Amino acid sequence: MPEAYIAQAATDDERFYVPFTETVSSRPLWISPSQNKWCDILMAKSAGLVNRHYHPHEVFAYTISGKWGYLEHGWTATAGDFVYETPGERHTLVAYEHQDPMKVFFNVTGPLIWLDDKGAEAGYFDVHSYIALCRAHYEKVGLGARRIDALFR
Repeated sequence: MPEAYIAQAATDDERFYVPFTETVSSRPLWISPSQNKWCDILMAKSAGLVNRHYHPHEVFAYTISGKWGYLEHGWTATAGDFVYETPGERHTLVAYEHQDPMKVFFNVTGPLIWLDDKGAEAGYFDVHSYIALCRAHYEKVGLGARRIDALFR
């Protein structure tokens, strides 16, 4: 496949961001269905949570703007901060109030395993779940479901 170039990857055009929760959405940038990997910009315009989860594989994050962290850790990331997530670590991502929206570039390998309030596994979200969610959203906002296929590598 050819190289991928996406101008204005962290755009403010909300049509490109696929809602995950009421407050958190994702802009897909690069997707590998065969390797169960993707890169995205996770955005939150206001404070909010992503469900508690863990990743069986490593995850890398670079903070573009805003303020975020994990409830289970003592650090808070802001613009310019890098985070490496250890495989298997359980955490709850939270976007904090900030003058700028939280925008974080994530490089994700493998599924997210959702956890319930007691820490038991309660489902998963993988690259195929992500593709389906992206296609449905892009179709709904008029960008076209097949637009996602151009991100496959």
